[in-house]
Amino acid sequence: MPQYSSSRPPSRGGRPSFSRNGTRSGGSRAGGSRSGGSHSGGSRPPFRGGGSRPPFRGGGGSRPPFRGGGGGQRTRGPRAQHIDASRFINKVTVTEEVAVFVPEHNFADFLIVENLKKNIGHKGYVTPTPIQDRAIPHILKGEDVVGIADTGTGKTAAFLIPLIDAALRDHKMRTIIMVPTRELAVQIEDEFRGFSRNLHLHSVTCVGGMNIGRQIDGLRRHPHFVIGTPGRLKDLIERKALNLAHFSKVVLDEADRMLDMGFIHDMRWIMSHLPADRHTLFFSATISSDIERIIADFLKNPVRISVKTSDTARTVDQDVVRVQGRNKVDVLHEMLAQPDFSRVIIFGRTKHGVEKLTKMLEDKGIKAESIHGNKTQNNRQRSLNLFKNGRVQVLVATDVAARGIDVADVSHVINFDIPTTYEDYVHRIGRTGRAGRRGKALTFLD
Repeated sequence: MPQYSSSRPPSRGGRPSFSRNGTRSGGSRAGGSRSGGSHSGGSRPPFRGGGSRPPFRGGGGSRPPFRGGGGGQRTRGPRAQHIDASRFINKVTVTEEVAVFVPEHNFADFLIVENLKKNIGHKGYVTPTPIQDRAIPHILKGEDVVGIADTGTGKTAAFLIPLIDAALRDHKMRTIIMVPTRELAVQIEDEFRGFSRNLHLHSVTCVGGMNIGRQIDGLRRHPHFVIGTPGRLKDLIERKALNLAHFSKVVLDEADRMLDMGFIHDMRWIMSHLPADRHTLFFSATISSDIERIIADFLKNPVRISVKTSDTARTVDQDVVRVQGRNKVDVLHEMLAQPDFSRVIIFGRTKHGVEKLTKMLEDKGIKAESIHGNKTQNNRQRSLNLFKNGRVQVLVATDVAARGIDVADVSHVINFDIPTTYEDYVHRIGRTGRAGRRGKALTFLD
């Protein structure tokens, strides 16, 4: 496939620059393409993912900010920062020698219940990832842990496996897992079900956008695991449907994102309702001074485990696409027509822009689904499942809605709109190149 690069001088005729080692592949996808209508060229200005609307800050226009989990007030995030375009370029050298991680354990070595080991084997887990290899022994000992790891490194299993083992040994034990978004909560619940199959453990997922009555009914059955977003958890506590006095274990997953989304006050409020004598696990992709304060307030003498080597994964080939006056949607369509763009996540800045772009791609014959805050949770999950199952080629998403998406073999991440912050960029491109696989991230520049 052609590689896009900013290092080549602008080409003539307003065409995007392709790299020196490739040629543009034209033509349409198998099955033909529909008419692009008025969207596909002419004098119409390029689509910008939302026209003149302000950048997505969790809820556009005069609507209240989107929480990702319902309930409470959220603080407005920082203004869009200028990001040097050079930070979007990081070429992966195929012949690069990468240090091979040699784990100290196999899953069979961990002192966990045999039936749990069988379920781990059924899921195809044999050798732990670095975060699993280093964190699981400490969690099994009941030590507080701070885990710093890139997305896609297996941290969900790193905390679920030892916590499920603890629940099997003491059926009265209760665990609460706080996450920033609905999608991540659903992903963790799916992982939990795989590990706990036939082990008589139960969980409830508590997130906004879903029927709260069903969640309350689920909580009445005293589940071993409660997985939820801070806003919905706070709502349930205030309704006295959730009593945290009985929970002795807590996980704060993707804590940096919860902080970015303005959940800090809800997090602190929820933590204040937990027993002082608790086992706390804290996972984050980044560490800042604010994160350090949270660690100091919430954890007791934690073991710090860092397997993060750089801001972005070495397995993600990063580059830019210079549009140079062409219609962005036309350029995007030409890219998606190439066979190696097999499973693609495209990021837009606004909910309106994401929905508009999805419809424009469908008009051009591309099978696409959208995921953003204006869609119900059921519709978001439906779109995600179609993408996971390979029924559609493209998933168009906003930053908040895409948090927690874990889909195998995403070939490309495309930043149709430049992210608001570099941290958002890091999280976006973490959707590809997961679990040691190679992926590509492309960012559109005017």
